[in-house]
Amino acid sequence: MRCPFCGHVDTQVVETRESDEGDQIRRRRRCTHCDKRFTTYERAEIALPSVVKKDGTRAEFELPKLRASMALALRKRPVSVEQIDAAVDRIQEKLLNSGAKEVTSTRLGELVMRELKRIDKVAYVRFASVYRSFEDVDEFRQLIRDI
Repeated sequence: MRCPFCGHVDTQVVETRESDEGDQIRRRRRCTHCDKRFTTYERAEIALPSVVKKDGTRAEFELPKLRASMALALRKRPVSVEQIDAAVDRIQEKLLNSGAKEVTSTRLGELVMRELKRIDKVAYVRFASVYRSFEDVDEFRQLIRDI
């Protein structure tokens, strides 16, 4: 770690502490050249993939946006917040485990529909009708027959 005061590359760790939550490490360091002390923080970086939209533009994955779209489909349905959180966690885990740097919005929509189908069929139909841009009642009937 380079010293922020003199720029020397040789620093020594004097003290290491883990945060109360266990998600971060605090290190006190001392520069061996100028003898000044400074603090660094270390935490895991979780990189979710970028979302490639249908028009080819790319956007940062937004967990609140995912949660909000699911909550909208589940509005006034007998589904607990814990169930929604678990579904969002499963989607996030699938994205992280894929190792991909990008995911298409189509793939993301399919993951959401799979989770909604699992926890509430009505919410699944609501989401699918908007996501797939149904234009007539026959498309609704076919989706309902499929489930």
